[in-house]
Amino acid sequence: MLRRTLLPVLRQAADQYPVVTLTGPRQSGKTTLSRIAFPDHTYASLEDPDQREFATTDPRGFLSQFDRPVILDEAQRVPDLFSYIQTRVDASGQSGQFVLTGSQSFLLMNTITQSLAGRAAVLHLLPLSQAEIHERSPLSRESIGQHMPPASVPVESSLMDTLFTGGYPRIHDRRLSPQEWLANYYRTYVERDVRELLNVGDLEAFGRFIGLCAGRTGQLLNLSSLGNDCGISQPTARRWLSVLEASFLVFLLRPHHGNFNKRLVKSPKLYFLDSGLLTYLLRIRSPSELLTHSARGAVFESFVVSELVKSALHKGQEPDLYFWRDSSGHEVDILLEQGGEIVPIEVKSGETLADDFFSGLKYWLRLAQKPAGPAALVYGGTQTIRRSGVISYSWRDL
Repeated sequence: MLRRTLLPVLRQAADQYPVVTLTGPRQSGKTTLSRIAFPDHTYASLEDPDQREFATTDPRGFLSQFDRPVILDEAQRVPDLFSYIQTRVDASGQSGQFVLTGSQSFLLMNTITQSLAGRAAVLHLLPLSQAEIHERSPLSRESIGQHMPPASVPVESSLMDTLFTGGYPRIHDRRLSPQEWLANYYRTYVERDVRELLNVGDLEAFGRFIGLCAGRTGQLLNLSSLGNDCGISQPTARRWLSVLEASFLVFLLRPHHGNFNKRLVKSPKLYFLDSGLLTYLLRIRSPSELLTHSARGAVFESFVVSELVKSALHKGQEPDLYFWRDSSGHEVDILLEQGGEIVPIEVKSGETLADDFFSGLKYWLRLAQKPAGPAALVYGGTQTIRRSGVISYSWRDL
């Protein structure tokens, strides 16, 4: 089991709150992490039909069987149980009584908001980050664009292999074929989670919708166009997209509010949180095919955004990521807000640095009246260097 960055954060939260909630996509390692973090807790899965029936029909009896702290897996399966958990934690006043995990964030968060507000810490676990896969410390968000990272540790896999494989733990733990495992993962997600969350009658249409979203990775979100191409209404497209967000499959990067007296784009940009799943949805069948594919740049950009999202969520922080684009087409791929500082980050999949890689950063820095930075660029090369006042990070250092 690879050590997860979230582990100490999870334990600290259990010392401070009576309930800790751990959400994330299916198969991101929530159950494994919870059981490693709290080996003395009782474990019960509400995926088990018998346990679920017991919790549903006799919630007091179900909870009374536990004489020590408990991990309740897939807790959203019995939403009525949360009111009884509230009564129990209020009566005891002890921290760390319940660890609730769930892969359907939308259902889980709705229930927590109603019953456990102020009593529960909420943490999110995404698939493995590069730092976790290679067993090193993650790149400090506070240092991005300001300080050079430690010397890179050699990485055996190439960039294309990394993008193609993605970060789901089971693929790495058991060295499985990414495409075979992701095909089964996707099929289970659509046939199970989508049915439960949306009661979609036409799963084929929803599958087309996900594929169309994959083809729009890194682009401005146009729900009207997306709905038209899929043959659904704009409200339906918005509702379906919210399910992809709640399932931690996609991330919407919002435009930054600072305008510098410029007219700004107001639509978010769409990214997938696992590059392996994205390549599967794009029907890319090998790392070598990805190398020459037209979507290579978009897949790499999605990978960088997902790594930055993971670096925040796995420390129990909000991502605080945005992008910037004005009506004239000037753009910076990512703006990172960190401690009152805004750091522009450009993303390029090329392996060799070129002068035009820095043009968007320089334009933004002039508008922000910060010609000396800080600023960063993430590219597909293997060396991290400082150039033109910008720290250019190898993808390996994320």
